Amino acid sequence: MKKFFIFEKIFTIGAMLHYAGVPLILLLSGGVSEGDDETTIDLAAINQVFLIVYFISLCLLLLRWKQVLPVMSKGGIFWLLFGLAAASFFWSYSPELTKTRIVALSGTMLFSLYLASRYTLKEQLHLLGWMFGIAIVSSIIFAVLLPKFGQMGGFHAGAWRGIYNHKNGLGKNMVLSAVIFCLLALSAQKRRWLMWSLVAASVLLIILSRSTSSIVNLLILLGILAILPVLGWNYLFVVPILIGISAIGVILYLLVTSNAEQAVGALGKDLTLTGRTNFWPLVLDKIWERPWLGYGFGAFWQGLEGPSAYVWNASAFKAPNSHNGYLDLCTELGFVGLSLYATAFITSVRKALANIRRLKTPDTFWPITIFGMIILSNLTESALVLQNNFLWVMQVSIFFSISLPQPIPDRDLAVVKI
Repeated sequence: MKKFFIFEKIFTIGAMLHYAGVPLILLLSGGVSEGDDETTIDLAAINQVFLIVYFISLCLLLLRWKQVLPVMSKGGIFWLLFGLAAASFFWSYSPELTKTRIVALSGTMLFSLYLASRYTLKEQLHLLGWMFGIAIVSSIIFAVLLPKFGQMGGFHAGAWRGIYNHKNGLGKNMVLSAVIFCLLALSAQKRRWLMWSLVAASVLLIILSRSTSSIVNLLILLGILAILPVLGWNYLFVVPILIGISAIGVILYLLVTSNAEQAVGALGKDLTLTGRTNFWPLVLDKIWERPWLGYGFGAFWQGLEGPSAYVWNASAFKAPNSHNGYLDLCTELGFVGLSLYATAFITSVRKALANIRRLKTPDTFWPITIFGMIILSNLTESALVLQNNFLWVMQVSIFFSISLPQPIPDRDLAVVKI
């Protein structure tokens, strides 16, 4: 039985690494970088690994079906969203493509359901610690000993990407890594120095990746993490403190927006977010042609072969997606899909905040920080409702997890100070 439990942990960590995009895509590409000669990557091996993950997840769920059913019953809104995505086959611009991606989305949700039904939030946090610990060490080894793979060439020559396919992939994942090891350090009874060392290593890798958006996201998430313990205080103190924080936030927002060009320029960007905002109005034009139910799950962005041809022809940016998760959800499932998602997300946030007030432990801070990461990352990339995507795996797993009764912590862990 103990060996089987070890197998489950190894499978879980390995599957999460694969969902995060490491390192198979990088190895299959031969280390090609943005700006190099285009190389077609054979995705067959990657998809086969995903199929294995789906199958093992299903088997593990069936073995524990009595424990799984109560968890499944808590996911009403997410099941409605999934049902809408599956039903979009009937009005999809490309039914066959939608069908393929629905199969992948189903498999992804199987793994999320397995995570939520098998592990508590605290256990998930420790497994993520193992996963990101492996990612940190492997990324350093790749960048130092295998620079063809571990460092970018082309447009971003010299920027580290570690075991990820792009420098932004390393930056984004190390943001989560830094937050996770902060939480583990706060709750650690032993080897706290190791957790803080891994926080420092995560931050160093973000800097070496030269991902400016990741640096900004890390600062925002650490700010959120610093505020969360306040929610466990008496309401007499919480309300005025939150009002004060909100006032400061509004002042900072006004300062930034009034000096937007200088602020964005300092990060090496421009006000168009490297051309993204130039074609977002074109995407909105297509959304208004099918505003309620969209073009079908995964069916909009097909280059010159699908509805995206209008965007490609009218702009100089041959985008693979909107680089905005909220716009892409509207193109695929319309405002009905966006509304269902928003309802599920707000419900998740409310439950997560309730858990913080009730339990006051570091693992209860994790859901809010990942929700913050989801909001931030989907402003400039598309990872809101997406098959075989790490953020979607975490989001669904956390939604199911926080819908379950959480164990009351030991008294000495009940109060967390940051």
